[in-house]
Amino acid sequence: MLSGVKTVAWSVVFGLMLVCAGCQRAALTVSPPVSGGDYAARTADCVACHSIPGGEAFAGGLKMGTPIGAIYSTNITPDPETGIGKYSLADFDRALRQGIAKDGHRLYPAMPYPSYAKLSDADVAALYGFFMKEAPPVHQANRKTEIPPVLRTRWPLAIWDVVFAPRSSYAAKPGHDTAWNRGAYLVQGPGHCGACHTPRGLGQQEKALDESSPKYLAGAELDGWYAPSLRGEVRTGLGAWSQTDIVDFLKHGHNRIGAPFGSMIDVVNNSTSYFSDSDIQAVATYLKSLPATTDQPSLAKDTTTTAAMMNRPSAQPGGAVYAGYCASCHGFDGKGFAPYMPGLAGNPVVLHDNPSSLINLTLNASIPLVVAGAPDAYRMPQFRQQLSDQDIADVLTFIRKGWGDQAPSVTTAQVAKLRKRTDPASDQVIVLKMR
Repeated sequence: MLSGVKTVAWSVVFGLMLVCAGCQRAALTVSPPVSGGDYAARTADCVACHSIPGGEAFAGGLKMGTPIGAIYSTNITPDPETGIGKYSLADFDRALRQGIAKDGHRLYPAMPYPSYAKLSDADVAALYGFFMKEAPPVHQANRKTEIPPVLRTRWPLAIWDVVFAPRSSYAAKPGHDTAWNRGAYLVQGPGHCGACHTPRGLGQQEKALDESSPKYLAGAELDGWYAPSLRGEVRTGLGAWSQTDIVDFLKHGHNRIGAPFGSMIDVVNNSTSYFSDSDIQAVATYLKSLPATTDQPSLAKDTTTTAAMMNRPSAQPGGAVYAGYCASCHGFDGKGFAPYMPGLAGNPVVLHDNPSSLINLTLNASIPLVVAGAPDAYRMPQFRQQLSDQDIADVLTFIRKGWGDQAPSVTTAQVAKLRKRTDPASDQVIVLKMR
């Protein structure tokens, strides 16, 4: 929490006058179900950034890239010397919702305090109680930033905060029921979904923080992945997903359409799979209410690709690669074997103009899905050793133009660029414990 969502960049913005940071907060009127501080920590997914595989819970040390150098998540255990053991509730609140540490230094907005600003007083108090009384203290010094000394000054972050960071907790929106408001609170606040799924501006700020803007959750590229739109686009968003599809995806890590990859694996492994049924339903209710930002035609499926592969799989560039490496899991008809091996025909990730996630998955695979302590039996393998840039460009173009998908071609330059700047995902089963 106090330092990071993975690889979210920050930038300095100059101008405007500094105003009071201690603005009064509106009380949350949603009456969320209270299940203790550990549940609040799950909804905020604190463990994903403040723990590392094989390390102690919440002791920090996760490396996060920024445009000017790497930073590391901090120790948020109750250790009084290297953690937050000397923080009062007010200190904790200020760090969590305003991005200001106990000693007064500004936190980098890799820590999603623009989202956590919407947390209720009750959830802040619950989190404080969890970290002070339930999380074990770990004496581990924080790692120093790799940002060059000349760029380490943090006073410009005060200006960034004034311009871009909200100052009030979530307040229930009139005209919507309790479930919708609870879902909005979870998505906008503790879930900080916008940190990955909302496009960013010149100052690396999220362009929108709630549903009042069509840019909110409209999709964004982040560290070699494309976090897709969570709005109602028929082809590239959640327009073709039912509320049950969303629930299944967040609770179990797969549904009839797709499965998580990249950082979303961490979210399911460590956070949403622990949500209560009512909270998962509330999130789905809210997401299904977000309208599409573009008018997209429905997918016109055809069987030409399937017939061509069954007869002469090498006739089209990429066809032979698909038949040899992909069809056994995703099917000659591109329909996959739901819910564990997703289809590619009509898949929103396949249809989007930005192919980053497809390239990254093909090159590097993704870490194993672990739900309720049980690793998933199926996992996308990596092909960076077996397939050349041309092979990957050809097979992904074949997929993106087959079965009626009709998405743009993938180039060898796009593959080469991501091959150079990404690494293979670990096949180790990773379970980050909170105690």
